[in-house]
Amino acid sequence: MNKVNINNEEFTKTESYKKFMKENPGRGNLAIRAYAAGGAVPISNLTIEVSKTIDDNKVIFYEGITNESGIIEKISLPAPKKDTNDLNIPLSTSYQIAATYLPNNTILSYSVNIYDNICVLQNISIIPEVIERNEI
Repeated sequence: MNKVNINNEEFTKTESYKKFMKENPGRGNLAIRAYAAGGAVPISNLTIEVSKTIDDNKVIFYEGITNESGIIEKISLPAPKKDTNDLNIPLSTSYQIAATYLPNNTILSYSVNIYDNICVLQNISIIPEVIERNEI
């Protein structure tokens, strides 16, 4: 599987990408909230990657890190337009989130559905590395 960034001009000219964008002309948003201790301690500098497999390519739509509050506020992603004829069946596109916590090399994976004109919040709970100290 090839790994490409969404800003890769060659990839955005492919039929695979054009088909994906035709099926997903809307935009939805993703917010990330990373924490420890049941939400009491925010996790900053958590590396986040949002991707989707399109044909034989892992397409990276977003790469970034959480702020000092453990948050990434708004990641805009392609999503299908709402079907105004049938609002009972929400249309969505699934993306994969990889969260990497470097102090103990923890990698967490999530799948999230993105909907047109909706902000989806993904909570990420981290168990921090415990440092043992032998005191005399």
